[in-house]
Amino acid sequence: MTTLALALVLAAACCHATWNFLVKRINGGPELVWLFSVIAAILYLPMAIWVFVVQQPVLGAKEIAFCIISSTLHMAYFLLLQQGYRRGDLSLVYPTARATGPLLSTGFAVAILGEHLTWPIFLGSLSIVVGVVFLTGGFKHGVSNMTSSLLFGLSAGFIIGAYTVWDAYTVKVLLVSPLLLDYSSSLLRASVLAPVALRRRELVKQQWRDHRMAVLGIAVFNPLAYILVLIALTFTPVVYVAPAREVSVLITVMVGTLVLGEGDFRNRMGWASLILIGMILLSVS
Repeated sequence: MTTLALALVLAAACCHATWNFLVKRINGGPELVWLFSVIAAILYLPMAIWVFVVQQPVLGAKEIAFCIISSTLHMAYFLLLQQGYRRGDLSLVYPTARATGPLLSTGFAVAILGEHLTWPIFLGSLSIVVGVVFLTGGFKHGVSNMTSSLLFGLSAGFIIGAYTVWDAYTVKVLLVSPLLLDYSSSLLRASVLAPVALRRRELVKQQWRDHRMAVLGIAVFNPLAYILVLIALTFTPVVYVAPAREVSVLITVMVGTLVLGEGDFRNRMGWASLILIGMILLSVS
């Protein structure tokens, strides 16, 4: 993994942790997602125009279709995860999704994109996945709805694997701009969630009034986090990027522990060390 790719993934992880921290503090629902998606579409519009004018990308029917399917996959992931949190057990859904996502991304990349998996990459990826699972609470037993929780978690992980490989092909082979690919996702979210925002317009106004700077921060860092990942994917195999970007979970949990006082610091530091070992293995492979 090159130094530039590692820097991009780590920067993306910091952006991802930042917007997740802000979302957690606001504690909003779909109306918040609509709000920051609309603002993101406005903020990133000048850059999208710049890409069209300066780079003059070729966007034929195939490229547009891939962008639409990518946006649909990302939206499906969001909706499925929300359903999983409501109908399943968070302590089982989230670790399952975070574990299967990078593993399936790596498997799909090897099977579909023809990427190569070496032992250092495999061991590094496995270390990160195991560390992330237990850092987020591990697979708890005794939950009343274990079957549905596992199904939601596995389904979410499958979509993560699918959109990661799909997006890698879109930016690497079809040469679609990472910014335009992510911008299409913001537009889709804003469109699909518009009816929800209309029904909850009072909540939208309240969140904008009470959390304006936080919402702006989410609108900036949410797209930027994935754009940086997509840029890395233009010259780096998925088998490196998919597991490495899970370090964002490490940063998010550590921020929650140190800033929000969520506790269990010593245990979390142990699993954090395993994730860092995995990152070292990937960086030297």
